[in-house]
Amino acid sequence: MRMDEREQEHTHLRADGTKYTHSHLKEHNHSHGHQHTKAVINRLSRASGHLESVKRMVEDGKDCSEVLIQLSAVIAALNNAGKVILKDHMEHCIVDAVESGDKTAIDNLNKAIDSFIK
Repeated sequence: MRMDEREQEHTHLRADGTKYTHSHLKEHNHSHGHQHTKAVINRLSRASGHLESVKRMVEDGKDCSEVLIQLSAVIAALNNAGKVILKDHMEHCIVDAVESGDKTAIDNLNKAIDSFIK
């Protein structure tokens, strides 16, 4: 594969008007600093702790109805974290991909959405 087929250079424009150009190898996922990374990490940490509590409920033989209610709260927390990640991805990576003509990123997003929404 030629270098120009693997590497995509593009320019970003920050909210403050600062421009910067960089490139990514197409075959590797790239990461950008997103606005909500800390919020997502916090949500996932809480969901993980909540899931551990649900696990203890099952181990302790708690009422199935109570376990199901708490389990649904964990699932909702994970779905909400996924929504934040999706919005962040669309606002940053997908905007960049559209601007640079990176069809692969859009295809990958479609696959991710199909997996996320089942």
